[in-house]
Formats: sequence, C-alpha cells, structure tokens
Amino acid sequence: MPNYRRARVPGGTYFFTVALADRNRRDLVEHIDLLRQAYGEVARKRPFATEAIVILPDHLHAIWRLPEGDADFSTRWKEIKAGFSKRFGARRPRSGSKRAKGEVGVWQRRFWEHVIRDPADMAAHMAYCWGNPVKHGLVARPTDWEASSIHRDIRAGRVPPEWAVPEGAFGE
Repeated sequence: MPNYRRARVPGGTYFFTVALADRNRRDLVEHIDLLRQAYGEVARKRPFATEAIVILPDHLHAIWRLPEGDADFSTRWKEIKAGFSKRFGARRPRSGSKRAKGEVGVWQRRFWEHVIRDPADMAAHMAYCWGNPVKHGLVARPTDWEASSIHRDIRAGRVPPEWAVPEGAFGE
C-alpha cells in the first residue's frame, strides 16, 4: 500500500485541490447546497478558517487556516467528501478496490495540498482560487463566478471590487 506523505504544520495554512472522480460532471455546482451543508457541518464540528474558496463544476480549491496545534486536514476533507456523497445519494462506476473500501465513486481519492509559506505565497494562491473560473473559461472576470469567496472578501473590504488577476497568475 502506498505511503502518501503529507506536510503537517499544526496551525498551518494550506491550499487544497479536491476533485470529483469524473471530471466531466458538474455535480459540485449543480448540488452546491449539499456541498455547503457537508462543509458547514464539518467546519462546526472541527473548526478551521476558510481564507479563500472557489467551487467549480468538477473540482474546488480552498485555503484553510487550521487552529493552533491542529494539523488534521485529512479527516476534515474525508468527512466533507463523505457528507456530500451521503447527501447526494448517487453512486458512480467504481473499481473493485473502491467498492471494497465502501467508496461510492463520487470523488477522486485523496486530494492535493500545499503549505502556504509566506504572504506572497498566500496572495498567489488566493489569486489562483479567485481566477480559476476565468482560467477554465467559465466566466470573463473572477467576480462573475458566484461560487467564490471573492464576493465575501469584497463585501468585507479585503479586496477591491475592481480586483483583477495579475498577468501570468494562472501559469499562462
């Protein structure tokens, strides 16, 4: 069995990418209410601060700040994915190993994480979150995408309403 190493920094800030198993589906935006319920339930039970988030049709990006002394983001993602899958109620084609582990085939196994190192790294990953719908051709401007924390941050005065993605922020 593979041994996946994860960077664990208690109280750290992390950038995540979490994806559906079938990248051609639109389940996250079509059933965003179910995702919000699962996410909120886990956030209440195992608190963390969502610094930025964007939900796209088949994947999401999030930046979390964990409580001091806490580095357990894996359990939180496992519970969010399970909570969404249970509420969603759908089963997707699965491998024998996924069936044996009781997985319903909605999500890709695991997720990708990156420890935020400094303010410049944080700014770059926030820009990536907010600009991702533009990168994927879903909208022309980050503020045109509803399922993004950019709206919360504009309302709070942390981001100017005319915020634009810096040139090259998406690896273009």
